[in-house]
Amino acid sequence: MTQDTTGFIHRFEPGPDTARPLLLLHGTGGDENDLLPLGRMVAPEAALLAPRGGVSENGMPRFFRRLAEGVFDEADLRRRTGDLAAFVAASRARYGLGAPLALGFSNGANIAASLLMLRPETLTGAVLIRPMVPFAEPPAADLAGRPVLILSGAMDPIVPVENARRLAQQLSASGARVEHRILPAGHGLSQADVSQALAWLRSLPRPEAA
Repeated sequence: MTQDTTGFIHRFEPGPDTARPLLLLHGTGGDENDLLPLGRMVAPEAALLAPRGGVSENGMPRFFRRLAEGVFDEADLRRRTGDLAAFVAASRARYGLGAPLALGFSNGANIAASLLMLRPETLTGAVLIRPMVPFAEPPAADLAGRPVLILSGAMDPIVPVENARRLAQQLSASGARVEHRILPAGHGLSQADVSQALAWLRSLPRPEAA
């Protein structure tokens, strides 16, 4: 059921694993339903929390504004990153959840990267699918060993691999344990993304219960 009492229209799907829920962050034009099937595939027992981006670009939901393709409104990104962090905190209290691990695609991966940089306490880690560098000057953050998987497409016409490589370097410099994998794919989701994310999530140590 879609709820909006925490500040975002969202879907919450309960699961037996509430200690490390997945925060599902869709791409431009998606909504709170888009990544639920992917979340269930890669983390069958996890509770799933999926907000809808609060910005509309020609009718397409996004999590923050952009000035042009690949050019972000960084002031808006900072503000909406704070709003998303507040949503996560409210949802944790409402649903009895541990700190989530983000699973973001494209625009959703970009705001997940921004959460890691600006509000690192919000997430236990992240799977970033087709992300790009969110800030011209990366904010200082202490990511203290948080695990991050970046999945890039070798044939992605939107995000050059070098851009994702810079993001991996920035997160690593802040202390994250980053794995950056380049897949034979374009910008869209592929079966390889599913299998890579599934195997990586299974390799992570179990968190304490909430």
